[in-house]
Amino acid sequence: MTAVSSESAPSATLPPAERRISRRIAAISESATLAVDAKAKALKAAGKPVIGFGAGEPDFPTPDYIVEAAVAACRQPAMHRYTPAGGLPALKEAIVAKTVRDSGLQATAANVLVTNGGKQAVYEAFATMLDPGDEVLVPAPYWTTYPEAIQLAGGVPVPVVADEQSGYLVSAAQLEAARTPRTKVLLFCSPSNPTGAVYPPEQVEEIGRWALDAGLWVLTDEIYEHLTYGGVTAPSMPVVVPELADRCVVVNGVAKTYAMTGWRVGWMVGPADVVRAATNLQSHATSNVANVSQAAAVAALTGDLSAVATMREAFDRRRQTIVSMLREIPGIACPEPQGAFYVYPSVKGLLGRPIAGRTAETSAELATLILEEAEVAVVPGEAFGTPGYVRMSYALGDEDLVEGVTRMQRLLGSAE
Repeated sequence: MTAVSSESAPSATLPPAERRISRRIAAISESATLAVDAKAKALKAAGKPVIGFGAGEPDFPTPDYIVEAAVAACRQPAMHRYTPAGGLPALKEAIVAKTVRDSGLQATAANVLVTNGGKQAVYEAFATMLDPGDEVLVPAPYWTTYPEAIQLAGGVPVPVVADEQSGYLVSAAQLEAARTPRTKVLLFCSPSNPTGAVYPPEQVEEIGRWALDAGLWVLTDEIYEHLTYGGVTAPSMPVVVPELADRCVVVNGVAKTYAMTGWRVGWMVGPADVVRAATNLQSHATSNVANVSQAAAVAALTGDLSAVATMREAFDRRRQTIVSMLREIPGIACPEPQGAFYVYPSVKGLLGRPIAGRTAETSAELATLILEEAEVAVVPGEAFGTPGYVRMSYALGDEDLVEGVTRMQRLLGSAE
């Protein structure tokens, strides 16, 4: 029997029956953040003392009361069966109550769809809102999944770039300059992944009113809403601009706030017709989210936020440490993030300079050099649409954080 080769000629040159992978799926890039994290973990498993700043994942365990709720759910026969594709009624009600409590946005169960993590909510929202060729304005630096989800849904991502000079915040004027007759949706994320930038209330309102006047839809990702520092707040756009609520989809989840990345529970809150259509899509794609995870999410959302406060205090301490240490490295410019758990320093001053006998011309090459020479994993800015930067998550233990940045100081401080 002849072995089947996984190699093939470019699909565009082949007749349909001979294309192994569809053009749509072949165009998807691997998640750069997950790839860096996987490489770091593989090296550690091989005995290398790698310290990873790649994955956006709290290093805390899920709080005990949430785990206990999941254990109890495992013993309920009703949880062993299919449940409504759009989410358990108890979880939908908990999301409604939590949304009012935390952001002031009023909703009903008909406005909620429970998804398999925030990524599914993002994709299903775009799949529901976009027709082929519709454009989405995507402030950059952006989370790696946004452009891929937009393109999978048939849309066209249009990056709108902000740099460290503006604190990584795009302006309404920049958005207007990028708008065309094909523009349908504005993507908005505050606090931001990958930069940790947080839009002030007045800028949220200005951008929201601009979107309203332009007749656009807005998808706003609020998954880092509780992770802000120094008294900074992250207001919800449809609360600041209530008239926008009927053209706005809010994406959220339990992953970051409650250290539940592996439980895979996210949701969207939006107009009832959009949510109903997205629920139809999910009914064919995955059906319901795992019932045990949904039960755990109910416990998370109906419990207090004391565990969140503990994590936020640790993240704030680490934030200040990593910023001050990175600023000691010649050639690095590191703005202080106000939210999430990432720093996004510019490394342009290190490019083209000899480092440990090697020269990196791009931030992707620099990330490889840092991994190989210092055994520290960072994600290059190419993954987020802005070369010349790296993203580092400070959601790791204090000792590992200090050791990792110290290694970078030793390596990069020798750049000539």
